[in-house]
Amino acid sequence: MSVLNRPAGTTAPSWRRFALHAALAAGAFVTVYPLLWMTGSSLKPENEIFGGSSPVPGNPTTEHYTEGWSAGGDFGTYFLNSLTISVLAVIGNVLACSMAAYAFARLDFRFRKLWFALMLATIMLPYHAVLIPQYFLFHELGWINTILPLVIPKFLATDAFFVFLMVQFIRSLPPELDQAAAIDGCNPFQTYRRLIFPLLRPALVTTAAFTFIWTYEDFFSQLVYLNDSSQYTVPLGLRMFLNSMGDSSYGQLFAMSVLTVLPVFVLFVLFQKHLVEGISTGSVKG
Repeated sequence: MSVLNRPAGTTAPSWRRFALHAALAAGAFVTVYPLLWMTGSSLKPENEIFGGSSPVPGNPTTEHYTEGWSAGGDFGTYFLNSLTISVLAVIGNVLACSMAAYAFARLDFRFRKLWFALMLATIMLPYHAVLIPQYFLFHELGWINTILPLVIPKFLATDAFFVFLMVQFIRSLPPELDQAAAIDGCNPFQTYRRLIFPLLRPALVTTAAFTFIWTYEDFFSQLVYLNDSSQYTVPLGLRMFLNSMGDSSYGQLFAMSVLTVLPVFVLFVLFQKHLVEGISTGSVKG
């Protein structure tokens, strides 16, 4: 009986692995299919886009890319605006959040735990709850229809999630490093700049990548604060291809959507390892 049962015992796990891999492949295909369909539709003539569910174009054409790039304004300007806002937001979050995290993790000041708890409480506060007060504030400052409301708050460490991520990472570093730096004559800022900041690389890469992606894909904030088409970003530019009267250019919309996804896709592929390392290190250690 043991001899007869041995092949079954050895083949059963392989069948389970095959079934598991097949299920994962099917789930991956379902997840990626909308992207494949959008890419294929961007190469189809307008009258074939909704003619079937196949993502493969019957008569491929690139006219949607050439027409969409100049339709409703220069789409290159929208890309430049999005990249400018995203890069400035990355610089602001990396600098401001790391300094705030160093203060919470290493410096001893009055009511530190209270301020840290209040900062964490802002994570649970919906953005729409503070939208109107912020709009009035930026309106009084004369910042409406500029990129300042989208950039300046990043230099004030307003993203509590990234501050918390870096606090957890800094707490995992030996405090003896700070003591050694103090013995060498470093003040707190020098310790942060020469010691802590270079060691924060995994958390900094995670912060930079997610800040870029979230800012680049943001639609609501840019819709609220940007009114002039010359200030529009990519999400607002894509909206211009949809007409409420029913005359929508779906081919051009899909073509520009494919170009819009490319920077985020490339960024994720290049920094995937650092993203996982930064999140796992900041959430597990501490």
